[in-house]
Amino acid sequence: MSEETLPEASEPVDDGADRYNVPALERGLRVLCEFSRENRTLSAPELARRFKLPRSTVFRLLSTLESMGFIERAEGGREYGLGLAVLRLGFEYLASLPLNELGLPLLERLSEQTQQPCNLVVRDGRSIVYVARVSPPSPFVSAVNVGTRLPAHATVLGHVLLGDLSLPELRRLYPEERLEAFSSSTPRTAVELFDVVQAQRQRGHVLSQGYFEPNISTIAAPVRDDTGRVVAALGMTMNTGRIQDDQIGTLVSQVRETADELSALLNYAPAASGRNVVPLRGGWST
Repeated sequence: MSEETLPEASEPVDDGADRYNVPALERGLRVLCEFSRENRTLSAPELARRFKLPRSTVFRLLSTLESMGFIERAEGGREYGLGLAVLRLGFEYLASLPLNELGLPLLERLSEQTQQPCNLVVRDGRSIVYVARVSPPSPFVSAVNVGTRLPAHATVLGHVLLGDLSLPELRRLYPEERLEAFSSSTPRTAVELFDVVQAQRQRGHVLSQGYFEPNISTIAAPVRDDTGRVVAALGMTMNTGRIQDDQIGTLVSQVRETADELSALLNYAPAASGRNVVPLRGGWST
C-alpha cells in the first residue's frame, strides 16, 4: 500500500505506529505551537535549534506558513510572529462551539443584570482558555480577553474545570513534585490541589478574593453536559473594592443559576447523572 492510500474501513489501524502522519505537516503545526505569550517572536535559527532541524528545512516551513498568512515577519525581518490566519481560525473555532452559541446570550443577560464582566472558560490541558466574554462599559480594565490562557492550577476558574478529575488523574496532569506558584494561594502539590478542588466541588461554586490577581474577585460555577461532565466554567470577575458584602449572596445565586441554565441547554439532568445538588453556601473563600 502506498503512502497515498488510506486503509479500508474494515482494516485494523495501528495507531501506535503513526503510519499516516505527514511529517512536514506535523513540523509546520509544531512551529506554530512554539509561539506563545512568552515567545511572541522567534527567529529561524532559534526554531532550527529547538527542533534540531537544518536551517534550510525551517526556512521552507516558515516560507510556506508566511505565504498562507499563519505567520508574518516581525519588525526588522529577522524574526517571525503569528499572523492573522491563526486568529481567523481561532475565532471560527470559537464561533462553532455550541457552548458559545448557547452561552453568549446568557452571559450578556447576566452582565447586564449585574453590571459586571462575565466569562465562559474551558480547559485545554493544564491551561484555561477564555472562549467568551461580555463586559459592560466600566472604568474597570482587565487584561483578559477571548483567547487568553491562564494556568488551571492557580486560578479558581481552573479549579472548577479540574473538579471531575481523580487524584491519580491530577497527578498524571501535574507529575512534578512542586507546582509553580503565582500567588500565596496557589496549591503547591497535586494532593493539595486535589483537596482544594474537591472542597470547591462540594460547595457547588467558587468564590474568592485576590486568588490570582490582587483586588480581583471571582465567582464561578460549573457548566455540565448531558454526561454530567464539567465542560466549562461560567465566571464573573469584579473589582473587590466595588462590591459590598451584602451583594455577594445575590451575585453567587445569579452566577449559579446562569451556569445551571446553560447546563440545561446542554441537556444536563442532575437526577439522571446521579449527582447531588449541593445547597448554596455564601461567604468568601480563599
